Amino acid sequence: MDFIRTLTDNLDVFGQGLANTVIMFVAAGALSLVLGTLVAGLRVSPVPIMRTLGTLYVTLIRNTPLTLVFFFFAFGLPKLAPSGAPAPSYLALAIGALTVYTATYVCEAIRAGINTVPLGQAEAARAIGLTFMDTLRLVILPQALRSVIPPLMSVEIALLKNTTIAAGFSVLDLGAVRAYLSERGEDAIYTLLWVAIIFIALVAILTSLQHAAEKKWRVAR
Repeated sequence: MDFIRTLTDNLDVFGQGLANTVIMFVAAGALSLVLGTLVAGLRVSPVPIMRTLGTLYVTLIRNTPLTLVFFFFAFGLPKLAPSGAPAPSYLALAIGALTVYTATYVCEAIRAGINTVPLGQAEAARAIGLTFMDTLRLVILPQALRSVIPPLMSVEIALLKNTTIAAGFSVLDLGAVRAYLSERGEDAIYTLLWVAIIFIALVAILTSLQHAAEKKWRVAR
């Protein structure tokens, strides 16, 4: 059957595309979680300049199309590098673009979670002498993160799908598989169906992880 043969005859391309997609997703997901948490801390900081910096970052990046962020990383950032510095790979640049963009949505999800923590928690922490950073790290964030698992997972699923934009910037990911296989004469419809099936499977895995985390942390409360 031609549909099955499209996959079995091109496992090298599908495998490389899946590998690069997973690499981008895992790396950008981890980095954006760290960056987004830091920016969320800025947005709830008692220092006005910190709040302003966090707001400017989120407003600027969220209102910029992801494709333009990719263009900056692919063509603008290398020109800003010092002369003689080794050029980063397109895969690394794609991870950077996805991280910077996704971090804004992570930030807003975590900030919403912070706002669900009762104000008395922070007041009690300050009463016993904790600094703002200690209060955020030890008291607020552990509670906030438990309440934002669903929105954070939605952000991660969006990140997974956004990795396909890297295909337009010389990265062989799942989004580029159709173009590669069209050069081998493979049917585009069959190729796209296999790509869709792979994405559905990946999203199903993420959804299962979300349900497991929600169940575990709900009991922990």
